[in-house]
Amino acid sequence: MTPDVARLIEFYRSPLGNITRALLRKEITRFAGSVRGQRVLGLGFATPYMRFTLAEAERVLAFMPARQGASAWPREGPSHTVLCDPLEMPLTDSAVDLTIAVHALEHIADAEELMRELWRVSAPNARLIIVVPKRRGMWSAADNTPFGDGHPYSRGQLERLLRNHSFVPEQWKDALYLLPSQNALALKSTRLFERGGRIFGPTLAGALVVQARKELFPAIPRRKKAERYVRLPAMSPQTAMELPER
Repeated sequence: MTPDVARLIEFYRSPLGNITRALLRKEITRFAGSVRGQRVLGLGFATPYMRFTLAEAERVLAFMPARQGASAWPREGPSHTVLCDPLEMPLTDSAVDLTIAVHALEHIADAEELMRELWRVSAPNARLIIVVPKRRGMWSAADNTPFGDGHPYSRGQLERLLRNHSFVPEQWKDALYLLPSQNALALKSTRLFERGGRIFGPTLAGALVVQARKELFPAIPRRKKAERYVRLPAMSPQTAMELPER
C-alpha cells in the first residue's frame, strides 16, 4: 500500500512526525557527509530530510512516485520535485552521486527492478542511503504512521537485496526506539526511549538506515521490457466534397 502524499505531509506536521524527522535526519546527514558539488536525488518522500543538501549540492532532485502524488519542495524558490515512475526515472546513466530513499523501497511492487534502476542512474562509486521500516519492529506494526504501510525489511533481507544488485553496505544504524504514538507523555519521554532502546539492543528499533556504495559492474542485468502496443486511430476513406456548378 502506497501512502498518499497528503497523509505523509500531515504526519510530518504532527508532533510525532517532527521528532521522527529530527531523529532520522541526524543519521542521514551523518551518513551523507559533505555533498559539496554533488548531484543528489531524493526518492519516495525524502524531502523532510534533504534541506541540508540545498546549499552545497550542485543539483538536487526529489522524485516522487505517481501513485503517491507530489508536493512542491522547497517552499522558497523553484520546486525540485518531479512526479515520475521510480522504475523508469527520467535520468541518463550515471547521473547521480548520492541517492536518499525514504518511504520508497517498502512501497515498490518490484524492489529488484527498482535496484536495477538505481544502479543505472548512480555514478561510479555513488552512495545510496535507504531508510526502511524494520521487520518485527513496533513501527511496522502501527497503522498511525507511514512506516506501518508497505513491506518492512530485516537487516539480512535488505543486505541481500543490496549485494545482489551491486551495492555494498558500508554503514548500518538502527533508529526510532520511541513509541509510535502521538501521546504527549510518550513524546516527552523520547530521550528515555532512545537511550533505553540502545541498551536493550536493536530488537526495539522501528527503522533501519543503511549507507551503501555502488560497485562498478552490475550483478544482474536490467530486464528488457516488452514493447507496449499503442493503438493508433484508424483512417477510413472519406467522400470527396463536390463543389456546386456555377
